[in-house]
This record gives sequence, structure tokens and C-alpha cells, in this order.
Amino acid sequence: AKLAKLRRELLEPSKGGGGAAGVGFDVSKVGDSRVGLVGFPSVGKSTLLNKLTGTFSEVAAYEFTTLTCIPGMIRHNGAKIQLLDLPGIIEGAKDGKGRGRQVISTARTCNLILIVLDAMRPLTHKRMIEYELEGFGIRINKTPPDITVKKKEKGGLNFHTTEKEGILDQETVEQVLKEYKITHADVSVRGDYTDEDLIDVIEGNRVYTPALYVLNKIDSVSLEELDVLGEMPNFVPISSNKEWNLDLLLDMVWERLNLVRVYTKPRGTMPNFDEPVNLKAGQSTVEEFCNQLHKNMIKQMRHALVWGTSSKHRPQK
Repeated sequence: AKLAKLRRELLEPSKGGGGAAGVGFDVSKVGDSRVGLVGFPSVGKSTLLNKLTGTFSEVAAYEFTTLTCIPGMIRHNGAKIQLLDLPGIIEGAKDGKGRGRQVISTARTCNLILIVLDAMRPLTHKRMIEYELEGFGIRINKTPPDITVKKKEKGGLNFHTTEKEGILDQETVEQVLKEYKITHADVSVRGDYTDEDLIDVIEGNRVYTPALYVLNKIDSVSLEELDVLGEMPNFVPISSNKEWNLDLLLDMVWERLNLVRVYTKPRGTMPNFDEPVNLKAGQSTVEEFCNQLHKNMIKQMRHALVWGTSSKHRPQK
């Protein structure tokens, strides 16, 4: 338990160092979802933003061309997707080097992260970027652990798990809680998790964000190398300069954002299929729909008629 906590502290940003501690770029969140471009300098993030959104972001043959966050807007499948071109990060970004904390803090606000990799050095860059994001509390392509920790004033530790031979047992949980000076708690573990997952739950400041690895500049590698890289999960091979495979990238972005399109139907007319209201899957309730249109609309709502696969009747009131 102590080693796990020490490992986590090594990953966490140091208290000192330059850069603003956890303060991102001042960019208003607009549209249905926000997607961030994260990567090392000169991997083609700005070119990709230019091609996908038509927004100008300076492109040059030298590193650190982009010094601030450049937003653009993608319109795809009726959704407005805000795309952020973030400055290139470097090793030590989580400790504030190269405005790294601002970059990663802004990435924490995104619904999806596109990790842009140079096809000539994809795996090295991939590991380094994952390490930097991990150190700032971003968990890539993971779901939150199904662990609950409820502190109480007395009664010691009440531990329950669904796994008979799981990694987390009562002794391990006691040791981890002791490191955080917690002696009385109800802990429930539903699944096979590690002590680091338990630490994430106790700390409570992690974000779990889907990500795609955008393998850029594929025109500079051989077909054999591309075939090997294409076998890896969550990889999308593209060439932003030559506009190769950008349609596939947009389709995968749409899939990972997991949006549900809701169409309005004024009484006595056909549904309006031109301007859908896009909601996050799992949050597609009538209340969320109203809040998307106007925050005061739900107070005036009496009832709604819903058509769709989830409704028991056509329509369901």
C-alpha cells in the first residue's frame, strides 16, 4: 500500500516548478462536445485543425508554432463538435514544463482526447504522453472503478467484495486507508481492482476520458509498418497534409463521443431532421433535453411525447 501511494506521488505533479497549477487556457466550451488535440510539437496538430474545421492555426517547419489554445468547430452528423489545438507538450509537462499544466488541465475538460502521434516515432511518443496524462489524473480509455468508500465516525472497517480471489483483500484495503488516515469506513469492491484503483477513488479527482491515437504522416512510412500499427487498438492512421482517412477519423470521433440525436416534432407537423439536439448516451432524459435548450425550460414543462426504441408506446407520454 505504501509503495502504491509512493508510485502515485511520483506520478503526481510536483508542488513546485513553473506554470500555473492546474489552470487551463481560457476557452469557452461551446457546441455539443469538446475534443482536444494532444501531442508533441510538430506532429501535425495545427494542420489537422485547419483541415477539419477551416480554422487557421499557424503551421511551420519549426517546433512550438502554436503557443496558445486555438479552437475550431466541426459539424458532423448534425452535431457541433469543438476541436481544440493545444500547444505541443514535452517530457515533464505534468510538472509545468513548456506550459504543460495548462495544456493538460484543458485536456481534462474534453469529452474525447485525440493523441496525435508522428508515424515515425509512434510508440515512444505514445508511452510518454500517457505518462504525462496519467500524472495529471487523466485515465485514458478506462472506466471508473466500481469501488465505494464511505467514511464513518466509528465501527472500524467493513469490507465487502464480489471477488473471492481478487487483488484487493481486507488487509490491503486497511493498509491503503491507513496511509490516508482513514480508520472507520464501509468499503465495497465490485470487480477485480488494484490498490492504485482504490487510491484513485479515495483521492476523488480523476477524470476518465476516451481517447483515439491519431497516427499522422502515414505517407512517410512503409505499408508493412502501417499494417503492424493498424493492428493496435484505438489507432487511426491518417495524413492531415494529404487529407487521407479524415472521414474515418470523424466517424470514429462521433462513435467515441457516444452522442444520441433527439429530433423535435412540433404538434401536427413532421419531425425537424435538420437540427437535432445531441445528448450524451446514458444521460438522454427529458430533463437533460430541456436543459440543453434552456435551463428554465424544465420548470415550465408539463409533459413530453417521446418516440423511439426506448419508449414503451408510440408515442409515450
